[in-house]
Amino acid sequence: MKKRQVVYLKSEDQYSINSTSSASTMRTVRYAECQKNQAANVGGYAVDGCREFMASGEDATSGALTCAACGCHRNFHRRETVMEIVNN
Repeated sequence: MKKRQVVYLKSEDQYSINSTSSASTMRTVRYAECQKNQAANVGGYAVDGCREFMASGEDATSGALTCAACGCHRNFHRRETVMEIVNN
């Protein structure tokens, strides 16, 4: 049976994790809610409520960086890095 430990990184900083030589790590990135300020041109603050990035095209196309739900670029969505450590 494999033990799994999941570590959520809230920032872009790289953390070093002490592990045994039989452990392997997997990193996945997901993009959460949209943080684009829709009312910036009038001096206010309003977000559109898009909860998760969904690519509007296939990988390696320009549509892969555009959200199908709100139409904005992927960079406006909050980035979450998930690192999974699997001990063998």
